[in-house]
Amino acid sequence: MIKPLLLSAAAAALAFAIGPVAAQSQPQAQQSLAQPGSSFSPKENPGNWSATVARTQRGYVIGNPEADTKLIEFISYTCPHCADFAARGEPPLEIVLLQPGKITLEVRPVIRNGIDLAATLLVQCGDPAQFKARHQTLMLNQAVWLGKARNAPVSQQQIWQRGDKAGRMNAASALGLTDLLVQRGQSRAELDACVSNDAAAKALLANDEADATEFGVNSTPSFALDGKLLADVHAWEALYPVLSARFAAAPADGAPAGTR
Repeated sequence: MIKPLLLSAAAAALAFAIGPVAAQSQPQAQQSLAQPGSSFSPKENPGNWSATVARTQRGYVIGNPEADTKLIEFISYTCPHCADFAARGEPPLEIVLLQPGKITLEVRPVIRNGIDLAATLLVQCGDPAQFKARHQTLMLNQAVWLGKARNAPVSQQQIWQRGDKAGRMNAASALGLTDLLVQRGQSRAELDACVSNDAAAKALLANDEADATEFGVNSTPSFALDGKLLADVHAWEALYPVLSARFAAAPADGAPAGTR
C-alpha cells in the first residue's frame, strides 16, 4: 500500500534510526548509518551536497561528485513500491549520506507504459536544480493521480498507452500531472512543450533499453551500487542493510570508512 507521507528532516532521521533493520544491535565502536552526527559524517565539508544536482545521459545525479560510493535508483513513476521508497527511503538517504557528501545518487527512469513516459518527461522538464522537487511532487502524490488512471474509461487508458504526443498530452492533463507542477510555480507552456517533445520521448525509451541491457533491470525499484545491480533489493528494508554494511566496513589503510 502506498504511504504518501511527507517526512520532515527530523522524522526522516528518526525513521532511519528506528527502522526494522536499524533496530539490530551494533558494536558501539562501529560507525553508525543511523546517526547523522557520528564519525560517519565527514568533518572537512559541512556543506549540503544534496543540493548538488546534474543531468546525466540517462537520468539525474545528486550529491558529491567525488564520493567513492555511487548508487543508482531505477524507478517508475507508476510503480507504487517506488512511491513508497520515495516517501520512506529517499529522506533518510538525503540526511545521512547525500548531505554530508558520502554518496552520489543517480535517479534513472524505467518506462513501463505510456503514463510513465508522460510523467518522466514532466519530471525532467526545466532546471536540473529543481529535479528533486518535481520528482517528489509526482511521487508523493502518486496515490491520487494513479487512482484516477485506474478508474478512467478503458478507451482513455488505451489513448495513454499509445505513448504518442497526443496520448502523453492527454495523460498529463487528465491525470493532473501538469497541474501539480504548475502549482509549484512552473510554466505550463514549458511543461506542455516538454511532454510533447517526441525526440525526448524516444531518448527516454532508448535509455530504458540501455539500462535493461547493461544492468538487467526488470523490476522497480531496483538499485545498482558501484556499477553492479543489487540482487533482490527492491525496497528500503532491503537496501538499508546493504548501505549499512558498505559504510561500516573500515578501509584497509585504517582511514575512516568512506573518506578515501
